[in-house]
Amino acid sequence: MLSPTEFLEVVRLAPLVAIDLIVADADGRVLVGQRRNRPARGTWFVPGGRIRKDERLDAAFTRIVQTELGIASMQRSSARFVGVYEHLYPDNFAAENGIGTHYVVLAYAFMLDSTVPVGRFDQHSQYAWLWPEELLLRDDVHKNTKEYFR
Repeated sequence: MLSPTEFLEVVRLAPLVAIDLIVADADGRVLVGQRRNRPARGTWFVPGGRIRKDERLDAAFTRIVQTELGIASMQRSSARFVGVYEHLYPDNFAAENGIGTHYVVLAYAFMLDSTVPVGRFDQHSQYAWLWPEELLLRDDVHKNTKEYFR
């Protein structure tokens, strides 16, 4: 595991690879969480997370679903691959001036019953189910999340 100083150097020098989870309920509403951490702190965003060094995509997907949603053992094969996206942020996890964050994001979509309790509150302060049309109109939904629905 990298120290915060080492990880900041990686963020300064290279893009990070992540998986975003586009989770919809049977009515078509999408799960978003209000971010606690940088980058994009305070905005509403789909759940997701970084892929770790030497972590296979299947293992990363399962871990991220468990970590972000609290759902154990979900397989990547149960989700639909949406596409590859780039997310560029002017800030970073450490709030260090002059260092932006660049993500290459693999987006996956799947359905989930909205009555199932989901979410972990270490990454997000709250969760909400929003209609795609609604999230596109809201100023507090991050533009990178909106891109999944345009």
